[in-house]
Amino acid sequence: MSKRPTLYIAITNHGFGHAVRAASVAAEIQRLNPEVLLIMVTTAPRWLLESYIPGDFIHRPRGFDVGVIQSDSLNMDKAATLEKLREIIKKQQSIVATEASFIRQNRVSLMLADIPPLAAVIAKAAGIPCWMMSNFGWDFIYGDWGGEFIEIADWIGECFSKCDRLFRLPLHEPMSAFPVIDDVGLTGGSPRYNLDELRTRFNITTSPEKTILFTFGGLGLQQIPYENVLKFPDWQFISFDRDLPDFPNLLPIDGGECRPVDVMPLCGRVISKPGYSTFSEALRLDVPIVTLTREGFAESPLLIEGIQNYGYHQIISPTEFFEGGWGFLHEPLKPPRQTQSLPKDGTEAIAQEIVNYLQNN
Repeated sequence: MSKRPTLYIAITNHGFGHAVRAASVAAEIQRLNPEVLLIMVTTAPRWLLESYIPGDFIHRPRGFDVGVIQSDSLNMDKAATLEKLREIIKKQQSIVATEASFIRQNRVSLMLADIPPLAAVIAKAAGIPCWMMSNFGWDFIYGDWGGEFIEIADWIGECFSKCDRLFRLPLHEPMSAFPVIDDVGLTGGSPRYNLDELRTRFNITTSPEKTILFTFGGLGLQQIPYENVLKFPDWQFISFDRDLPDFPNLLPIDGGECRPVDVMPLCGRVISKPGYSTFSEALRLDVPIVTLTREGFAESPLLIEGIQNYGYHQIISPTEFFEGGWGFLHEPLKPPRQTQSLPKDGTEAIAQEIVNYLQNN
């Protein structure tokens, strides 16, 4: 009897966005070939993975990188990030040996990584190909910080050079450390529910123009001035935050029952911070994005330029959002600068390539 094809998916230890886009691809792989055994290697919570992957998978809670240590979605702790990175580099040998051994024991055929640098080194040690997917590499983020992060960025570039194939997502930096690059379309989940069913379930009676979704990723934002929603009594605001004030036009949704992508089609605007997964899912659904700017994170200008080029949008400063009265909601959205749109089939294209590989090897 032939063994089940086994795919090891290593996900960066940072927020929820990387886990969301990797889990979207995993779900599509499972749909195309339910025989594939998925090993999801991530510190992201199991409930988040389950909200995207309907079938079985193995959850191996391991982190091989740090991303950026943050108190919330906008505030970064560079000193703590540097310390944690140095710790990982010091433990590199034992991390690689342990995971390579796990991969061989479980007869894994292929690794997909988004986008822990050590993944490529682990795959090489285990003797399997490593394919990666992302719109940026951590060398790009840390290199921009300069100083002591430069040698870390160089180490990351060295790791990435061992990757066999990169699926480069839209809204990307050059990612020149990667030897083989395939450009693909936007990734993300697809809405699961009929819109009328959702409107009834959550008692939403407002038009899309007056229905607003807040989504700030897994880390959320401290002190969102929710009292501003009271200035818009005939609008409906939706949030996945855990601790919401009890306002009549502010609807709390539990992430276990619905995902942001499921309610996006109800909304005329998604208010967010720069984040690939939120932007990508909104662009796939043609839902306008209102984004706060974010300083000191090199990916942010690329993402903001991307939504200016390809989506209806508004760009607002953190001051406008945290200290203003949200007058921007009365202003018209700006149209995309480009006439052509981005391809929306990234999830499907990556999944198909992986299924083809697993069927033939």
